[in-house]
Amino acid sequence: MWRTRAAAACVICRSLASSTYGIKRKSPLQNLHLVSRSVHHPYHPSLKFQRRPLRISLQQFSSLNRLPLRKTKLLNVKYGYQSYRNFWLARLASRLLKIRYLILGSAVGGGYTAKKTYDQWKDMMPDLDEYKWIIPDFIWELDEHIDLEKLIKALPDADDLAKLLPDFEKIGESFTSLKGIFSPGYNLVSEVIGASDLLLLLGTPGETAFRATDQGYDGDKQYKKVSDKEKIDQLQEELLRTQLKYQRMLERLEKENKELRKLVLQRDDKGIHQRKLKKSLIDMYSEVLDILSDYDASYNTQDHLPRVVVVGDQSAGKTSVLEMIAQARIFPRGSGEMMTRSPVKVTLSEGPHHVALFKDSSREFDLTKEEDLAALRNEIEIRMRNSVKEGCTVSTETISLSVKGPGLQRMVLVDLPGVISTVTSGMAPDTKETIFSISKAYMQNPNAIILCIQDGSVDAERSIVTDLVSQMDPQGKRTIFVLTKVDLAEKNVASPSRIQQIIEGKLFPMKALGYFAVVTGKGNSSESIESIKEYEEEFFQNSKLLKTCMLKAHQVTTKNLSLAVSDCFWKMVRESVEQQADAFKATRFNLETEWKNNYPRLRELDRNELFEKAKNEILDEVISLTQVTPKHWEEILQKMLWERVSTHVIENIYLPAAQTMNSGTFNTTVDIKLKQWTDKQLPNKAVEVAWETLQEEFSRFMTEQKGKEHDDIFDKLKQAVKEETIKRHKWNERAEDSLRVIQHNALEDRSISDKQQWDAAIHFMEETLQSRLKDTESVIEDMVGPDWRKRWLYWIGRTKEQNIRNETKNELEKLIKCNEEHAAYLANDEVTTVRKNLEARGITVDPCLIKDTWHQIYRRYFLKTALNHCNLCRRGFYYYQRHFVDSELECNDIVLFWRIQRMLAITANTLRQQLTNTEVRRLEKNVKEVLEDFAEDNEKKVKLLTGKRVQLAEDLKKVREIQEKLEAFIEALHQEK
Repeated sequence: MWRTRAAAACVICRSLASSTYGIKRKSPLQNLHLVSRSVHHPYHPSLKFQRRPLRISLQQFSSLNRLPLRKTKLLNVKYGYQSYRNFWLARLASRLLKIRYLILGSAVGGGYTAKKTYDQWKDMMPDLDEYKWIIPDFIWELDEHIDLEKLIKALPDADDLAKLLPDFEKIGESFTSLKGIFSPGYNLVSEVIGASDLLLLLGTPGETAFRATDQGYDGDKQYKKVSDKEKIDQLQEELLRTQLKYQRMLERLEKENKELRKLVLQRDDKGIHQRKLKKSLIDMYSEVLDILSDYDASYNTQDHLPRVVVVGDQSAGKTSVLEMIAQARIFPRGSGEMMTRSPVKVTLSEGPHHVALFKDSSREFDLTKEEDLAALRNEIEIRMRNSVKEGCTVSTETISLSVKGPGLQRMVLVDLPGVISTVTSGMAPDTKETIFSISKAYMQNPNAIILCIQDGSVDAERSIVTDLVSQMDPQGKRTIFVLTKVDLAEKNVASPSRIQQIIEGKLFPMKALGYFAVVTGKGNSSESIESIKEYEEEFFQNSKLLKTCMLKAHQVTTKNLSLAVSDCFWKMVRESVEQQADAFKATRFNLETEWKNNYPRLRELDRNELFEKAKNEILDEVISLTQVTPKHWEEILQKMLWERVSTHVIENIYLPAAQTMNSGTFNTTVDIKLKQWTDKQLPNKAVEVAWETLQEEFSRFMTEQKGKEHDDIFDKLKQAVKEETIKRHKWNERAEDSLRVIQHNALEDRSISDKQQWDAAIHFMEETLQSRLKDTESVIEDMVGPDWRKRWLYWIGRTKEQNIRNETKNELEKLIKCNEEHAAYLANDEVTTVRKNLEARGITVDPCLIKDTWHQIYRRYFLKTALNHCNLCRRGFYYYQRHFVDSELECNDIVLFWRIQRMLAITANTLRQQLTNTEVRRLEKNVKEVLEDFAEDNEKKVKLLTGKRVQLAEDLKKVREIQEKLEAFIEALHQEK
C-alpha cells in the first residue's frame, strides 16, 4: 500500500515539476531538500540508510566514515499507477497535508538522531587537557618568536601531502574480493562496515567473523561466515605494510621535529630571543636527588622520591637497554664479567646537543664523537674502581651522570650492579649479599619505578631477579618488565608461545604494569645506536611473533619502552612529590626546634662554614708568628741550641782540653775540636733547633686557648693542619753553608773587649758547671744510695750493690785527697790497690765497677775545682788584657766559654733573621696549601669536623635546601601542567 502511494506521489511530483499551474518558475528535483527527495523517492539511499540500520553486535569507527558520499542513481519506479485527472485537486491537497507531517516528523527525528550521535562522539573523545604537559612551554610561545605565515607558505601543498597518504585503491582491490557478500545497493555501508570487521578479524585471528548483509528492501539481515585463512593473511600483511609506511612517515616527521626543537633550543646562541633559559624540570629534580644522596641516612628520607631503578641478572642487557634509552654507548664494555660495580644515576633531559657531564665536573663529553665516548667510558670505569674500597667488589657510592640531547625522554634512571648467583674467584666473599642489599635499598622505595630486565635467550627458570622484584613489589603496581635479546629467543625457543606467556605475565610469578620486548643489538660492542635501531626495526618487521599477533605493536622496540617508562615516572612524580615536600617541611621544623633548644646562642654553621671560620683563625695565628719580637726569637733559639750542644761542649771539648798541663796545649786542643765540631755537626744542629723552635711557636699559637672565643670543635682540624704543614715544610738547604761560615768566624775570635763581657762569660761558665755538678751529684746518689739523713727521715735503706759502691766511693775519695792533681783516669795498679783494700774488708769488687765509680767521683771533683777557678778569674780580666804575662793565673777556660757564648748569640741572630724573613712566610704558604687541599677533600672535612652540633647544622642545611628545591620544582611542575 505504502509503495503504491509513494509511486503516486512520485507521479504527482513529476507532474508538478513539469506543470506551470500556480508556479512562477521551474524547480528541478535536484534542487529540492534531501528530505523532500527522500519523501518523493522512498528508495533513495539516504532514506534507506536511516530507515534500515544494520544490526551488528559491536559498533566500530574508522577513518573511512569521513569519506564523501557516492553519487547513487535513483531507482526507476516501475510500479504502474493510473492517475485520475478529474479529482487531482482533492488528491493533491491530501498528499500535501501528509507531506507536511512527514517533513515535520523527519526534521524532529533527524535532529534528535544528530544530537545523540554528536553526544556519543563527544563522550568518546579523550580529555586532552590532562595531556597539555606533554608539550613544552616554548611550543605555546612559538607564535611570538616565529613567523607562522612564512612557515605556512613554506609547507608543501595539499597535492604533495596527498601523495604521502596510503594507496586506498590497492586496499579497495583487496576489498573487492569479498564484494559478493554485500548487496549492490549498499556499497558505501559495506566499505565502512568492512573496515571495522577487518580490525576485528586482525584483533582475534581464527575466530568467526560476520558481515552484515541486506537481502532485500524489507530490511531483514543475514550473516555469512568468513573463514578463508588466506584472505585473512593477505589482509594482515597489507595492514602491516600500511602501518610500517605510516611508521616511516612518523619517524621522518619526528626527525624534522627534533631538528626544529634543536633550532628553538639554540635560539639564544643565534640571537633569536635574548632571555635566560630556565632550568628544565628534570634538571631541577635531579639536583634534589643529588642532595639526597649526600643526606644523612639516619633520617631515612632520601629514598622516598621517585626514580627508575634498573635491575636484572648479570649480563641480562641492563646497560644496553639504558644506552638505547640514552641513545649513546656511554657505559664500559665487558664480555661476561661484572662491569657495573656501583650504582650509576643517569639523568636524561632534552637539549640542543647530545652531551654528557658528571655532577662534580664541568667537562662536557660530546656523544656524537667516538673519542669523547671512549673518554666517557674510561672515566666511568675509573670512578667505579675508585669508589670500590679495598677488599670489596662493589660499592654503594652513587656516580651521578647527566645526559642531554634532542628527543630524549626526561627521566632519572639508576643502573644497579647485576644480580649474581655465585661468587667467583677474585670477588669478595660478601659480593652477592652486597648486591642484594643495594638492590633492595633502591627497590624498597615505595615510589621507585622498577625496570626489571630479563634475558630472553636463557631459560626462564634461571632468573634470579624476578623473585627479588616480586618480593619488593608483589602487586606489580610500579614494575615494568623488559624481555631482552628477543631475536635470540625466537631462534632458540622451540615454542614461541612461551615468549607470549612471558609478555602476557603468565610465566613468571611476578606482576607488572607493562611488558615489553626489545632487541639491543647483535652482541657486537662496536655497533652504533643507529645500526641497533635499524636491526631492531627490521627484526620486528619480519618477526613471526608480531605477524601472528603473539606480540602487540605497542609492546616492542626500545622507543615504546622509553615512552612508557617516562610516562610512569612522571605520573609517580606528580603523585608523590608534594607528600615528600610536606615530610621534609616537618623534618625541618623538628631540626630547627632541636637547634634552638641545644644551641640557643650559636649560629647555624654547617661543615663548610665552620671550615671557613677555622681556616681564617688558623691563618690569623700563622700571621701572629710574624709579630713575635726578635729578642724573644733569639732568647729561645740561644737557649735551645745550648741545651742541644752543651753536652758535646763539656764532654768532648772542655774536659779533654782541661786535662792538659799548660795553656798552649789547652788552646790547641780547643781550636782543633771546635773546628771539627763546626765543620761536621754544629750547623746541622743549629738548623734543627731553629726548625723545632718554629714548630713549637707555631703549635703554641695553634693550641693556645683564646678565652671565651675558643671553640674546641676546631681542635682536631688545627692539629691535623699543624701536622700536615710540618710534614710538608722543609728548611732551606743553603742555610747550613752560610751558617757554617758565620759560626766558624765567631769561634775564631778570642778578643774580649770589656769587663762586662768577661763577667758574662764567667757567669755563663758557672751556670753550666753548676748544672753539670748537680747532675753528677744526682748520679752519684743513685749509685751509692741515700745518705744517713734520708735513711732516718724516710726509712729507706741501701741495696747490696749500693753498699759496695759506697765503700768504693769512700776508697776513691781517699785516693783523690792524697793526690789533688790526679789525672782523669786510674792506673791499673791503682785499681788493684783499691780492689785489695776493699777485699781486706770483705768486699769483692769488679774492676769495671771501680772505674765507673771513679769517673763520677773525679767528675764531681773536677767540676768543683773548675767552679773555684771561676771565682779566682773574676779579677783576671786585667791579666787577660796582658795575655797572662808574668801571671800565675790563667783563665783560658773563661775565654773558651766566651767564644761559645758569642757563637750562640751570633747563630741565634742569624737563625732569627732567616725565620722571620723566609721560613715563616714559607710556613704560611704551606698552611694555605694544606687548607686548600682539606677544603677539596670532603672526607677529610667530615673526619676532622665532627660532633652532634656539626651534624645537626649539616642536616638542617640539607633539609632546607631540599625543601626549597622541591617547592621550586613543584611550582614549575604546576606551571607546566
